Amino acid sequence: MNALVQTPTIERPTVEVRKGESMRLQPVRAFKAISRLMKDKEDTHAVFDLMRALSGKTIPKGYARLIKSPQGGRIAYYREELAERLMDRPWLDSFAPGTVGAAYRDFIDERGFTADGLAEISQDTPDAQIEAAHPLVWYGRRMRDLHDVWHTLTGYRTDALGEACVVAFSYSQTGALGFKVIAEAASLKLSRSGNGQPYAAAIRQAFRHGKAAAWLPEVDYPALFAEDLEAARARLNIKSPTIYQSIPAEMRDGLFKAH
Repeated sequence: MNALVQTPTIERPTVEVRKGESMRLQPVRAFKAISRLMKDKEDTHAVFDLMRALSGKTIPKGYARLIKSPQGGRIAYYREELAERLMDRPWLDSFAPGTVGAAYRDFIDERGFTADGLAEISQDTPDAQIEAAHPLVWYGRRMRDLHDVWHTLTGYRTDALGEACVVAFSYSQTGALGFKVIAEAASLKLSRSGNGQPYAAAIRQAFRHGKAAAWLPEVDYPALFAEDLEAARARLNIKSPTIYQSIPAEMRDGLFKAH
């Protein structure tokens, strides 16, 4: 049985996506957001504000690429809401140890996360209209909801360096300028710590791994969750984060977190 199914229809507001508004970069807004993030690494609202300010053509380009392949076109046709699937606890509990689904379940349980946590914060972002009934906005929700799944697949934890590596990986996958800004800011500040750890090298490796991997936005995630984790990583060409893992866990924190 194919795991991709249409989720129940829920009421969503309609929205007019104007080309100029959706693609215009907002450098002043981005500068203010990164300044807030530099002062408070836990300011997740600043992360979403930064991403919105620098989204540009990322979402329409990603959606256009998605619908070009048979698998991506089918996903776009059904427009499943990943957040709803990821909040289905009986479904998550059905996965056997060693699978992607079990690894994701353990990841969020260990940290006390829920799939709707980022969704709730993203809804507070001015002019994001993230809950609107529109294909491009749905694609934006999909990318938002994949953050913790990509943590699970890549092996990066939620310490400061791990978050920087995930956004570097995500930049390679999506081309979203906001990811690049966060990764470069994290690399610069961590490298100035003076403790001799290869922070910048770990972030650069994450960027390379994102480029080398399969294009993850078009993956059928409900089906992927049933796969063996290591087999899935091999199939998707997601390489081991060796430089990140070489840095002691107690020295990976202290800057940005996305939660």
